[in-house]
Amino acid sequence: MPFIPLRDDNPRILIERPYVTWTIIIVCVALFLLELAGGRDFARFVTFSFGLIPSVLLGLKELPPALDAIPAWATLFTAMFLHGGLMHLVGNMLFLGIFGDNIEDSMGHRRFVAFYLLCGVAASMAHVLVAPTATQPMVGASGAISGVLGAYLMLHPKAWVTILVFIIPITLPAWLLLGFWIGFQVFSALTGSGGGVAWWAHIGGFAAGCILIIPFRHKTIPLGGGGGSSYPKGIRLKRRRPGDTAGGPWGRT
Repeated sequence: MPFIPLRDDNPRILIERPYVTWTIIIVCVALFLLELAGGRDFARFVTFSFGLIPSVLLGLKELPPALDAIPAWATLFTAMFLHGGLMHLVGNMLFLGIFGDNIEDSMGHRRFVAFYLLCGVAASMAHVLVAPTATQPMVGASGAISGVLGAYLMLHPKAWVTILVFIIPITLPAWLLLGFWIGFQVFSALTGSGGGVAWWAHIGGFAAGCILIIPFRHKTIPLGGGGGSSYPKGIRLKRRRPGDTAGGPWGRT
């Protein structure tokens, strides 16, 4: 992407800390470092054994016994925690760290786990649908994070996001930034540019996030509510202190 997200002006309202978002980042970084420590052969084993290979998932191809470590369906989940390079990892984690906390805030920790995984699976299935005979593994959190971006657009279109374009910081409303982002994905998918990038996985994940946020969000969080200072007055709740209790999913997560 031609820009790097730096921050958003959209404070959390209902949770103190985005534990799930932080955990996903820690797991992805730890697995990447483990691959680096293991060397090239180990990294290849991890990528082919735990990455998503459409033709293997559909039973059109079989992995060699030495690489057949887990059931093919399980790679729908494992692939979203692996990355193919440092920039791949850093870019994904920046997007997740900046946008993920607000989506976790909108639904609570436990629901966010399910939401994130479902978006990742939807993204993977979109890739499988357009490339069913592919024999190269797909790895990365991009599909699941695309779902987070779709949800963010639905919930916080008026939130302000600061990005870095080359070396210039620019602040834009989320609807413009994320509208450009998904437009770029669609354009790239239709033109076949950027070889090696699973554009349709990004599109599938984004669409899943736009849809799933409707039932997953807390009932008091409005669609298109803006974000941060744009929440309706009834939504701006006082943060709970340790030991406080509350009803609904917020008291259980």
